[in-house]
Amino acid sequence: MTALTPPETPLMQQYRDIKARFPHTILFFRMGDFYEMFEDDAKLAARELGLTLTSRNNGGAAEVPLAGVPVKAATEYLRRLIARGHRVAIAEQIEDPKLAKGLVRRAVVETVTPGTVLSDDWLIRNRNNYVVAVDPRGTAAGLAAAGLATLDITTGELILEVVPTAELEPVLARYEAREVVLPAETTVAAPGATVTTREAWEFDAELAREDLMRTYGIASLDGLGIGPDDRPALGAAGALLRYARELKPGGLPHLAHPTIVRRGDVLPLDEMTRRNLELVEPLRAGVEGGGGGATLLEVIDRTLTPMGGRLLRRWLLAPLVDPAAISARLDAVAVLVADGRGRERLREALDGVRDVERLAGRAALGRATPREMGALRDSILRLPDVAGALGGVHSREQSESVDKSAHELDLLTDLGDELSRALVERPPAQLDDGDSIKAGYDHELDELKAARDGGKQYIAGLQARERERTGIASLKVGFNKVFGYYLEVTHTHRDRIPPNYERRQTLTGAERYVTPELKEYEAKVLGAEERIAAREAAVLDQLRRRVADAIARVQATAGHLARCDVWAALADVAERERYVRPDITDDFTLALEGSRHPVVERMMAREAFIPNDVTLDEAGRVILLTGPNMAGKSTLLRQVGLCVVLAQIGSFVPCRRARIGVVDRLFTRVGASDNLVRGQST
Repeated sequence: MTALTPPETPLMQQYRDIKARFPHTILFFRMGDFYEMFEDDAKLAARELGLTLTSRNNGGAAEVPLAGVPVKAATEYLRRLIARGHRVAIAEQIEDPKLAKGLVRRAVVETVTPGTVLSDDWLIRNRNNYVVAVDPRGTAAGLAAAGLATLDITTGELILEVVPTAELEPVLARYEAREVVLPAETTVAAPGATVTTREAWEFDAELAREDLMRTYGIASLDGLGIGPDDRPALGAAGALLRYARELKPGGLPHLAHPTIVRRGDVLPLDEMTRRNLELVEPLRAGVEGGGGGATLLEVIDRTLTPMGGRLLRRWLLAPLVDPAAISARLDAVAVLVADGRGRERLREALDGVRDVERLAGRAALGRATPREMGALRDSILRLPDVAGALGGVHSREQSESVDKSAHELDLLTDLGDELSRALVERPPAQLDDGDSIKAGYDHELDELKAARDGGKQYIAGLQARERERTGIASLKVGFNKVFGYYLEVTHTHRDRIPPNYERRQTLTGAERYVTPELKEYEAKVLGAEERIAAREAAVLDQLRRRVADAIARVQATAGHLARCDVWAALADVAERERYVRPDITDDFTLALEGSRHPVVERMMAREAFIPNDVTLDEAGRVILLTGPNMAGKSTLLRQVGLCVVLAQIGSFVPCRRARIGVVDRLFTRVGASDNLVRGQST
């Protein structure tokens, strides 16, 4: 005899249908003012978030575990889940419950993963949030190679790179990926990153070729600089973009043209070297001074914009190896070192420019709030000041890069004017927090607001008119969300109630009434409020699309701002810390006169640091350095490495004089327990 399976409720059937399409993902299932999670998702969320685990009746079937979070507080719970490496799919109600016939339709509108976070509150301001697709099965020039495609979904930046398999670790570490996407049945060491596997066929290069040509509206990838040897990276790009579009069903309208990184463009830095040189994080967590100058980045990062901060970090993790490219950066820094007043004007103009790159990206994705749109507008309105300061830099023609930025900086005047005409001076954080659109910008919205305000004025005057008509001096008009507008009269005056008053609610000491006229105006006011909210949302969406239409121009402007910010920051460091411009060559010579450790000297009185001379050339390629503990061997070793890194990112160096032959590899290893900042040695 076959046992019958009890039927499930329609709601649970809908939940299971959606959940089946998102395995290994926590499903936030919208039910009114809550996101609910069921079964294993509920148990996981209860454990990770400290929620109370309850149960829900499932028709004739057994009760199912249930945990929920309020919609208004969901952002914080989401942030905590993502920080722990989980994936969350958000299923929203996609029709008005009041208009639904039967079960409200729901659909997943977004999936959030560690590498595809968009919320500014969850992101590190001065650090890219990369998701990297890696295909380690490729070949290039007859050798085993891995293809990498790297995407920052917050900015639209896409980077393609093919590297020998043996060099994959330092290249992958350069991107500090939050999430790594791999073909099924392959493995790659990615410490600290969430690993996502995809079907192997998704990494097919020919499918990717068609996808990219369709995405960019081109007939050939030659114009993007993608050649036959880039097939492994091309396949990775196809898989990555397919994955990103699944997570963001609205598409990627802000996707920039890919940057191609060739082998030999940048200096590979393995994990041991990065850690021992303390480029972006201290060797030992919790080091005294951490966050206050314990790393090279903290010493030199005087950028004023988030775009500049991210660019400087990228430069530091990917020093250049082409002497001409290095010299071009040094020329830009030198021009701003020479013109101190011009540099300060430029920095003053940049100060206050918000994260144009990410704000525009969120707008293009349809996610920017009114306040974020206002921040984008305010930043655009500062661009004329930046252009004026850049154009006024003395001898800027001595740097091709600075001169180019001065001529090519797009002020985005049309976009700034549009946003200025549309948005109120201080837009609210969210649409339902108040008016976002200026009067006079949208005729339909103005009419709705006039209807609403007229109704409110009538209701406000009703109290005085009804007091005069009834002779009840204590009569008052009130409002609550349950009963709407009402007339309240104390029991003392019950005998004076006019016949057209309809009782709405009885209180201990009073009665609440409505009149046909009051109900009519209430409908006008409340109906207008709903239509105003819908129209404001539509107008804001138009403005977002306006930004999306200009996204390539905004991204180009953000790039100029970032570079100017970094050049000015490095120039500021050079002048204040007495750094000098290194002489960059392509020979073997490394000659540092009066070199100093840029981090250690900041941790002690300047006169206490003893500079060192170092020379390595064809006549002497090796230095054997001996001495007792705390004599400065590790400090000298690191300061040589740091001077080379600084020179090859295009920065001045802490020396009296420096001649540096460009290196193509750099290795550093010091005592595992050394802590130079605190004067500790092994």
